[in-house]
Amino acid sequence: MRITVLGAGSWGTTVASVLTRRDHESLIWARNEATADEINAKHTNERYLAGFPLPARLRATADLAEAAAHAELLVVGVPTGAFRATLENVRPDLHPWIPVVSLSKGLERDSLLRMTEVIKAVLPGHPAAALTGPNLAKEIMAGMAAATVIATEDLTVAAEIQRVFRRGLLRVYTNHDVIGCEVGGALKNVVAIATGIAQGLGVGDNTRAGVISRGLAELTTLAVAMGGEPSTLAGLAGMGDLVATCISPHSRNRHVGEQLGRGRSLDEILAEMGQVAEGVKTVHAAVRLADRHGLAMPITRTIHRVVTGDITAERAYDGLLRSHPAGHESEPG
Repeated sequence: MRITVLGAGSWGTTVASVLTRRDHESLIWARNEATADEINAKHTNERYLAGFPLPARLRATADLAEAAAHAELLVVGVPTGAFRATLENVRPDLHPWIPVVSLSKGLERDSLLRMTEVIKAVLPGHPAAALTGPNLAKEIMAGMAAATVIATEDLTVAAEIQRVFRRGLLRVYTNHDVIGCEVGGALKNVVAIATGIAQGLGVGDNTRAGVISRGLAELTTLAVAMGGEPSTLAGLAGMGDLVATCISPHSRNRHVGEQLGRGRSLDEILAEMGQVAEGVKTVHAAVRLADRHGLAMPITRTIHRVVTGDITAERAYDGLLRSHPAGHESEPG
């Protein structure tokens, strides 16, 4: 199959590599022409995946029209802030009816839409799916076992995409609950910032475990309020992705939180990273969704105050667990 992956960051490049090793004719689009040239000539992407050789058969281009025209399956791994514009730009050259798979974990800030909803809005008639789960790019490139979820309402389409992605130690499951899968993938980044702050402050593993657990309760509550199923959030797209993102030193969102906990400014952290930490943007949309559905979501709201500069990371943790009386554990908050 001819597959195009839009976005040559760490995850987009990893997915393109996996697909190429599945003997698909994969083409990756890089916004930076120098990155495309490096992938073609050296079979590396040192900025995002230093030390990992890429398949020699993987081809790259900086020409978006060429990338779109190539695709029998389109995989979109650009940051959420560029997601809609990228789809609008590929639309004129895209073959009709081909499936479009989102790799991007977040929410559109102004519309509050999930990425599959953006796909449906910009590319009507194209089946929309999301690939999500505990998928740290460098571990997959290193050949370590991993599990992921392809989420789309049409399980026939899901099974076909599952067949395309399945390879070696990468186990691919299907799920019809797109809402639950996408909300889990988006909100876990916010909770990862919170647990990263805990790490930076050195407040202890008990605190981090408490924040992860209550964070899971928050994202489950929001997903259900939006129409998702609670069981989804106990699986790979919820708890699995949450744990991986909160504990891994490879997690960008956890890194942001850790640096905030050490007293650094958000602007300084993001400028130094040179990469997108989706939780910083997602938290704004998450608070608006919490307001829309009348949800407390204290961890999300606290991280929002930290990100906007209303309170310091240290002050956030001073009050986080004492902000209101605890109720039954099955309740959010």
